[in-house]
Amino acid sequence: MKTVLLVDGSNFLYRAFHGLPDLRTSAGEPTGAIKGFANMLKMIRSMIKPDYAACVFDAHGGTFRDKIYDQYKANRPPMPDDLACQVEPIFSMVKAQGWPFLQVPGIEADDVIGTLAKQAEAKGFKVFIATGDKDMSQLVTDNVFILNTMTRQILDVEGVKNKFGVAPDRIINYLSLMGDAIDNVPGITKCGPKTAAKWINDFGGLDEIIRRADEVKGKAGEYLREGVSFLPTARALVTIKTDADLSDYVQNADVCSLTFKDEDTEFLSGFYARWEMQQSKKAVEKRMPQKPKPVIVDTTADLFSSIPAEPEVKTVSREEVELKIIHSVDELKALAEQLQNTDAMVAFSLLCDPSDGMHAKVSGIGFSFGEENVYVSFAANKTDALEAKDVTNILGQWFASDKPKVSQQCKYARHALANMGIALNTHTEDVTLLSYVIEAHMKHELANLALRWLKTDVPALEDLIGKGVKQLKCEQIDTEAAAQFCTQRARSIAQLFVLMRARVDGDAGLKSIYETIELPTQNVLFEMERNGVLIDSMRLGAQSDALGDEIVKLEAKCWEMAGQQFNVASPKQLSHILFEVLQIPVPPKTKKTATGGYSTNEDVLQQLALDYPLPKAILEYRRLSKLKSTYTDKLPLMIFPKTGRVHTTFGQTTAVTGRLASSDPNLQNIPVRTTEGRRVREAFVAPTGSVIVSADYSQIELRIMAHLSADAGLLDAFHKGLDIHRATAAEVFGVTLDKVTPDQRRTAKVINFGLIYGMSAFGLAQNLGIEPQAARNYIDRYFARYPGVKAYMEKTRALAHEQGFVQTAFGRRLWLPDITSSRAPVRAAAERAAINAPMQGTAADLIKKAMIAVERWIEDNGLKTLLVLQVHDELVLEVPQEELEKVKEALPKLMQGVAQLAVPLIAEVGSGDSWESAH
Repeated sequence: MKTVLLVDGSNFLYRAFHGLPDLRTSAGEPTGAIKGFANMLKMIRSMIKPDYAACVFDAHGGTFRDKIYDQYKANRPPMPDDLACQVEPIFSMVKAQGWPFLQVPGIEADDVIGTLAKQAEAKGFKVFIATGDKDMSQLVTDNVFILNTMTRQILDVEGVKNKFGVAPDRIINYLSLMGDAIDNVPGITKCGPKTAAKWINDFGGLDEIIRRADEVKGKAGEYLREGVSFLPTARALVTIKTDADLSDYVQNADVCSLTFKDEDTEFLSGFYARWEMQQSKKAVEKRMPQKPKPVIVDTTADLFSSIPAEPEVKTVSREEVELKIIHSVDELKALAEQLQNTDAMVAFSLLCDPSDGMHAKVSGIGFSFGEENVYVSFAANKTDALEAKDVTNILGQWFASDKPKVSQQCKYARHALANMGIALNTHTEDVTLLSYVIEAHMKHELANLALRWLKTDVPALEDLIGKGVKQLKCEQIDTEAAAQFCTQRARSIAQLFVLMRARVDGDAGLKSIYETIELPTQNVLFEMERNGVLIDSMRLGAQSDALGDEIVKLEAKCWEMAGQQFNVASPKQLSHILFEVLQIPVPPKTKKTATGGYSTNEDVLQQLALDYPLPKAILEYRRLSKLKSTYTDKLPLMIFPKTGRVHTTFGQTTAVTGRLASSDPNLQNIPVRTTEGRRVREAFVAPTGSVIVSADYSQIELRIMAHLSADAGLLDAFHKGLDIHRATAAEVFGVTLDKVTPDQRRTAKVINFGLIYGMSAFGLAQNLGIEPQAARNYIDRYFARYPGVKAYMEKTRALAHEQGFVQTAFGRRLWLPDITSSRAPVRAAAERAAINAPMQGTAADLIKKAMIAVERWIEDNGLKTLLVLQVHDELVLEVPQEELEKVKEALPKLMQGVAQLAVPLIAEVGSGDSWESAH
């Protein structure tokens, strides 16, 4: 028999999303649904091997069911933002894989599947419906089956009877009686699966149950008679159509037209790379037709003498690139002289083993300038390689000079060279930063840039040294292979710079961001990373011991509450204790885990903690355990032996808004709202004779909102130096400033910050614990008192739709690719981002400008003060006692003087023997 596979795509979306952990790309984008969906499709296709197939999704808009019952699906919450942003990529993937894709306006996916199943069965085909939706069980016959992707079981007629207690032809009656909370179809009160099956088996069909409702005794009978009038409507709502008109969407309205197309391997290779699905990428590339080997662009000798609007390039194969490998000191001296005498822009690329900047070790350098491609090898174990000290002595002067040079990820390069004793000139151009300024929302690795801008494929480090347990050291790589790797990358950097610099030079705003903010910030970050921060490991050890004691006590307390011992750190065992042993009701919308239990994530536990003591204790156990493992245990192990300090890495091109990130270790996420978290900051200290100074901007994003919106009320409040939350409360609640209560101020604070982040009335209601209408009234009153804010938001939202991006006060461009999404939740999230991004981005620009000003002032005055940390709107410095008063006097002026806004910038400064005491 021919087989047909019909996939309930809409059901798959949610099953994939909820069935996998919170998977994300290296840039933080959610990917669980994409990866789960891909795996499910692969599994069912290989399992069924269908002749015909379709992947069916719900379309936007209403259906005939909305006309039957206007409250149909009325209580269904919007799709989670983390799922909504994955829908369009999934659609693209499904189509590229060759699946027939169906999305029929006005007809739900269930009805499309039901119609195709009935048609296929009439042709004598065997039909498999892949879904987790129990409603589909009504379609099961001798030749129509349900495929459960989670258990890989196939449900036939007997399977339906065993699972639900009724035959497939009675499932409609069964569903009508129980109703459907997800679709907001009312059923008979307290009529569960057992009651519904019993009534059907006792009385027969739904019509007979309606006719004989008076025969049902007790409370159940009362409930039945109360709801009996709605049963015909419920039946119409839960019945899947099998005669929908699909003629405009299925060729010849014939299921036989639903055949697989050839997969688009080229698209899928890029798609899997984009979403970091490496196994899928390798698999599809094995199926790709042979293509010419990757190429790099060859250019003329005067490549950097001018920047043409449309640079002409010709391509040659990678293997044909002519290069010279430097083997001797004399050759190296000749290269140094050549570099010193050329006025052309020189691109260089370093060969380093994977590591952080402080540990980076250079094994080779590739240069590209004019038509020259040169590689300098100084791997320690090669007889034909130079010694690192020779490279430092001979090339160090050129690297430090102001001769034009360009590379990528220059902060890392500066560390690697500094580890050799070479100082890289601070005016070195950086294609990574150029990319970030032009299109912050994209990836900025060299391989990505080459594909986007040059349409060429340059090797990544993994391609050269491998990965995992088989990964080699760079010094183990054949010299010729290393030379090709480095010079090809240097050549690509050269070509990228021409194109990118031309783009930036053509936009005054982008040019200013690159030259006056990002390049100088990179140099400051290098110094901060090099400085590191001193920590008191003895104090952290004592904190770890204290936390360990508290964690043991909490574990014993949890065992006592549970009535038995269990692994408190195991989500699976905790789920068993909470929902099976203690039989605590599972909160609505709780996800199932991959192991079949219910999720015990923080959201679930917070809901349960309102009524039950064990979840509350578990939350405290997790909080303390995370603090211990992430900070008090780990930080002492991260002290760099050569400096005795901890050196974080600041990510400059991570956040699309321009904000900096901190990693290895992340020093921006140390909790500050708990006693234990603040104690961790007590361990960040200064050496003897110095103190820690902290300086941060006051209410910076609200001040930026006042500046951008030019709202008269906000401007007036800030110019008068009023407590902005108290002033807002007075406006919203219609009272004088002296009559504002603490609760009113708290509400105003939530409104002030909530609106910056696009909070809806529903979100405000949840945050404040009030009714949505009351929250809507607060927002309406806020906008009535601050009309400039509302006008700014409306204007910004419209501008984002018109041009696809918004800008900070300094010209940083913040792209919003989802602003035109066809998915309402995705589009709404982009609109919220459009409002918030200019404020968050302007705040990021301001703190970067402050860092630059402070570091420059320190250097100009020859001070020993060190800038050691940046945390959002705060700068942390290590200051010798004799320089303290000078620094405390200058800091506020420097930070407040970096920009002139429509309201005053206020910077507050404190000092102490630790980071915590400086606040």
